[in-house]
Amino acid sequence: MKHARTSRCVPWFVGLCLLLAALMAHAQGAPQVGVYYFPGWKNDMPGAPSKRPWDPIKKYPEKEPLIGWYDEGQPEVVSKQLAQMRQAKLDFVVFDWYWAEGNKPYLEHALRSFLASPDWPGMKFALLWANHMKVPQNRENFERMVEYWCQNFLKRSDYLRIDGKPAVFVFSQQNLRDRAIEMGLHPRDLLQIARRIGRETGVGELFIVGSAEAVPYWVTEYGKETGYDAYSAYNYHRGFEGVYVADRRTTQSFVELDDAYAMTWRWMIANSPVPYIVPGIAGWNKRPWGGSANPLHDDSEAAPDEFEAHLRRLRTVVRANPEKTRNTVVLCCWNEHGEGSVIEPTREWGNSRIDAIRKVLKGK
Repeated sequence: MKHARTSRCVPWFVGLCLLLAALMAHAQGAPQVGVYYFPGWKNDMPGAPSKRPWDPIKKYPEKEPLIGWYDEGQPEVVSKQLAQMRQAKLDFVVFDWYWAEGNKPYLEHALRSFLASPDWPGMKFALLWANHMKVPQNRENFERMVEYWCQNFLKRSDYLRIDGKPAVFVFSQQNLRDRAIEMGLHPRDLLQIARRIGRETGVGELFIVGSAEAVPYWVTEYGKETGYDAYSAYNYHRGFEGVYVADRRTTQSFVELDDAYAMTWRWMIANSPVPYIVPGIAGWNKRPWGGSANPLHDDSEAAPDEFEAHLRRLRTVVRANPEKTRNTVVLCCWNEHGEGSVIEPTREWGNSRIDAIRKVLKGK
């Protein structure tokens, strides 16, 4: 009799749970949504893809931004980009940021131009330390970099904060680990140095977000020792849950890439010991920059309906896990034109992507 009574109550209980979940999602409100921004579209800039970075993209005229082949950082360009970002209802921009061996930044022109724009107030920003190269070379190089962050950016009231702390994204856990080992340190030592500098400069504790795929070593084993405050990623190229997407190392359509992201979201939500800032993507097509190792991977660019479906899946994950995700989303990317991951309006897709973000993630 107990079994029969319980089974009859299940539909009522499930319905109540669904109602409560819906009410909680409504109370939580729309997620905080940001985009990564690649500052590579100005001529003759040290560290840029080339002296004339638009030249390889111009071979694909459909890829032209709606505002034209722009000179990045010019006031009128920044004004137009900010208008588009506001049309998407974006909350923040995460700028790819680079540090050189000589204790100085490079490719900082776009970030500086955005912050100086009269149209900037109302937006927030953060830094993605793009630690692709063999930097830092020593402890002083690292300390000088963090001091630069604190003095120039992290003290600002418009800097992105998570859990009340300024958030700094790290592109590569692996590179940070390798540089630390070369210095005779553990990565956690470098992160603790960064936090100490934050306190000493008056910024306070930093919220350091490491990039991580769904790999137990980086997330649940080594990750615990390292001490990141959260995980996220710039982009993913494959899915997990014990197998690669369709038994291949990289995706061959956006449908597969979308599934790869969904696999990773599920795994990270279930297994990460720290918050997970959920990443999304507009696709992948590196043909303008010579193509991917697997040429079919470059077929992973999203059509408008596919991008909108991807955002709906992302929204569902965030709504179901508002605390774990800090109700925050970061999308790749505003303007990775060489990699085919582009939210910025173009001749090919028009305003479809910014409209989808506003409609699906912001509900407006």
